[in-house]
Amino acid sequence: MKKIIYLDNAATTAINPEVVKIMTDALTENYYNPSALYAQSIEISDNIKRARETIKTALHAPEGELYFTSGGTESNNTALFRARKQKNGKIIVGMGEHDSVFAPANELKAQGYDVKFAPIDADGTVNVEQFKDLLDESVSLVSIMHASNETGGVNDIALLSKLTKKVAPKAIFHSDGVQAFGKIPVNLRNTEVDLYSISAHKINGPKGIGALFVRKGVSVKPLLYGGGQENGMRSGTENYPSILGFEYAVKNAILNDFDKKYSQMFKYREYLYASLSSNIENCKIITDISNSVPNILTVAFDKVRGEVLLHSLERYGILVGTGSACSSHHESRFKALLELDENHRDGVIRFSIGEQNEMDEIDEVVGAIKTELFTLTKFRRI
Repeated sequence: MKKIIYLDNAATTAINPEVVKIMTDALTENYYNPSALYAQSIEISDNIKRARETIKTALHAPEGELYFTSGGTESNNTALFRARKQKNGKIIVGMGEHDSVFAPANELKAQGYDVKFAPIDADGTVNVEQFKDLLDESVSLVSIMHASNETGGVNDIALLSKLTKKVAPKAIFHSDGVQAFGKIPVNLRNTEVDLYSISAHKINGPKGIGALFVRKGVSVKPLLYGGGQENGMRSGTENYPSILGFEYAVKNAILNDFDKKYSQMFKYREYLYASLSSNIENCKIITDISNSVPNILTVAFDKVRGEVLLHSLERYGILVGTGSACSSHHESRFKALLELDENHRDGVIRFSIGEQNEMDEIDEVVGAIKTELFTLTKFRRI
């Protein structure tokens, strides 16, 4: 079987084997409904409370509640659709947001809300000065991602939330933290962020489980109604196996040797950056490595389509991403946002490193890219 070099960890990560064991036990041995009254169910309910507190600890969360959801998309949709906002109030959303924020924002606009999109710079982060120009006392909701899924660029959500509250004290500030959580330190106590979305499958946890943190005093209505689970915020029997898997993934990614994991990803990304820069002619680095999560490097190759290069690398067992920047429904939006010239516009590849990667894999990847770029572009030189 061909060895797989997986460098698309921003899309999803391999589940940690210990998570599988924990979830298997919960599925087969501790399958009881947390809402029942017998001892086994009470124990499960207590474990869910413990998991909730573990994740809040990893977020350095202020007073507030953490609600489990089905993932980042549900958390983001809940934040945008169900957070308190005035019909005549302004909503500000980053132009580079993930579809699970950008699409709800457009739906709110279609419903009659005054939605403004904050411009971003070429590294994928919000332009602070242009963001400030959008602020006024009518702002009721802001949603700015913590880290870009396209480029890894990190927004200063502490600054942006402070600027928002200074001008519009009653505004609610939401941040999609899916690509940031587990990759950079998150300390919500040092921000004025009200709502923060996270997801387990980006940190070697299970798919189908995420959470939304809601600061105390912030008004958010349920998206789902029913039996009143999650303190009435998210009805439906709790996904206990995935909640336990999420808790372990958080412990492993953040609460145990975070600095070591961060340093390793940063080191590998630096080596990839240096190798591409020195070995690949006309390779344009999009990610600002001085202000980004340590695992993502997005580049644009000259005179080649990213999708074509992606499939060429598959023959070597190398799996990379194009990011949503190059997917069909995003293409026109992100080509303009990333300010790429004609030769590089179609050649975007996103490399995202995980804890399973090894340094020698970087050399294999760069060597394969060099070979395939020669093959894919040689006919254009004839």
